[in-house]
Amino acid sequence: MPLVLSAAADMEPVHGFNAYSLAILLHIVLFVYWLGSDIGVFYSSRFILRAELPTPARSVAAKIMHAVDMAPRICLVLFLPSGVTLMALSPFGEDVFPGWLLALSWVGALCWLALVVYDYTRGATPLGALVQKLDLIVRYGLSAGLLVVSGYVFFAAEPFGVTTNPKWLAAKVAAYALCILSGVMIRRRLSPFGPAFGRLVSEGSSPEVEQQIRHSVRSCLPYVYAIWFLVLVAAFLGVVKPGTTAFG
Repeated sequence: MPLVLSAAADMEPVHGFNAYSLAILLHIVLFVYWLGSDIGVFYSSRFILRAELPTPARSVAAKIMHAVDMAPRICLVLFLPSGVTLMALSPFGEDVFPGWLLALSWVGALCWLALVVYDYTRGATPLGALVQKLDLIVRYGLSAGLLVVSGYVFFAAEPFGVTTNPKWLAAKVAAYALCILSGVMIRRRLSPFGPAFGRLVSEGSSPEVEQQIRHSVRSCLPYVYAIWFLVLVAAFLGVVKPGTTAFG
């Protein structure tokens, strides 16, 4: 049976102290820390590339970049269950997202977050290598699944029985999936950075080492810019909801 939104008076209020407002706050906080810390990582990387700086100074910049980079990784993971929570608490979400599905999204996200944190803090171990592979499987599988779902929502007349034309939501989900894929590409492009920077610390600067470091960092910049753009697009779509025929 198609879902029909109730009148504005029957809708759950957006303002005031309620679950929906708290979910919006969480979504905004994740957006701010994701984009803000990502810019911090980018700024720190500029000092790593400066060959005229002494190696200890560049090492400090690398440590700062590594520490700050944990924030966007966490925000990327939690952005999905946060968005599911927003949809579940919307006026039509109760029928589309039952409580068990909302709980499952959070349990799955927290398990994924555990993989991300372990990989980031203890990656150079046999278990860390296994965790990294599992994390990549999750990222590829989740990206593919979200793109399929967003494609269905975009092209179906009434996806999942929703009659409010949620194509904006399909585009937002697709943007999030592409952010995940962009992050994977950044990881691949940066794979030579660790060994090259290790050589810089142990052996000192050389044209070969500097070229490897520069190429590794600069080759991932298109994907960094893509994430910034996609996050802003997702924010715009979530606020404006273009094309929707009623509150969504």
